[in-house]
Amino acid sequence: MAVKELFAPTGLYQVLSDDGELLSDRDPGLSDGVMARLYEAMARNRILDQRMLNLQRQGRIAFYGMIHGQEAATMGSALALEDRDWLFPALREGGAAILRGMSLGKVIAQVMGNDLDDCRGRQMPCHPSSLQKHHVSMSSCIANQTTQAAGAAHAAKIRKDDVVIVSYVGDGGTSEPDFHAAMNWAGVYQLPLVMICQNNQWAISVPVTRQTASETIAVKALAYGMEGVRVDGNDALAVYAATKRAVDKARAGDGPTFLELVTYRMGGHTSADDPTRYRSEDEVEAWRRKDPLTRLRRFLEKRGLWDDEKQASLEKSYAEEISAAVEEAEKHPLPPPASMVEDVYAALPWHLREQQEEIIARGASGHGNSSN
Repeated sequence: MAVKELFAPTGLYQVLSDDGELLSDRDPGLSDGVMARLYEAMARNRILDQRMLNLQRQGRIAFYGMIHGQEAATMGSALALEDRDWLFPALREGGAAILRGMSLGKVIAQVMGNDLDDCRGRQMPCHPSSLQKHHVSMSSCIANQTTQAAGAAHAAKIRKDDVVIVSYVGDGGTSEPDFHAAMNWAGVYQLPLVMICQNNQWAISVPVTRQTASETIAVKALAYGMEGVRVDGNDALAVYAATKRAVDKARAGDGPTFLELVTYRMGGHTSADDPTRYRSEDEVEAWRRKDPLTRLRRFLEKRGLWDDEKQASLEKSYAEEISAAVEEAEKHPLPPPASMVEDVYAALPWHLREQQEEIIARGASGHGNSSN
């Protein structure tokens, strides 16, 4: 089959079958090390997700958004980027920050919003960001990160900087005006932008069938003059291969690509959501049989790259690493109230300085509490 037919907006690009078998002529040529690293990143994120959800249920953190079921879409696409590239996430890409080098401790501190958090508690929980790792904070305003990403890509093109910008959006986000503005912008100016839609079938409680009447979401790319590719988002190797192809294409100056990764959110939208109110257990069970970790693990086991002993070792070591990071993070207090006016101006203006001094004075005189 021709490459153009494989990477199509109305098909479903796959490398592995649901049973973890390599489909004929689809080997992406990844090294054993890369494939093992990809699986390990996915497995670690599932362990972290469950631990963070447990902490939320215990009242030790306020909020968390899991990516359970979408590990292949998140990790497979993020691994295809180079360190110099920029990632503009939507919601299910928190694990990508760790994959790209952000420390586990910093991610947990951000969820807690304490003084160890680089954002000093000013961002919503579960919205990690790192300037050094080129990971922009998530935005709870749906789809506005797409226009920000298009702007960054346009700036890179003007500066002749060979970085690639990757922006994520959910299936619900494709109904927002910002998404269409970003797509049009990318197509008109042929920007070094890879737009990725994690189509997990649900925008909180609204199904994808209520988002569009198009045959697929990927086909929308054609109206904006760019290539659209529909990918099995539970096939980690397919996600990696399709994203790597799009990133290489953008870096070569050949324009943007829109990827639709067809996957499924196994849990709730966030820790505050009860998905049993709007979807059936039969639907969930059907997607559970397509688990991305199970699929990739079966493939690796057949190649002698993974086994039960390695799995047990990973689970034990990462659980211990998470416990140590949580213990350290919980030692840190919340940021002092006086810090709320910092980091906005290079030089603090007089009116904010007066407010800061008042906050400090009230705390010193017993009228306030610097830990609240």
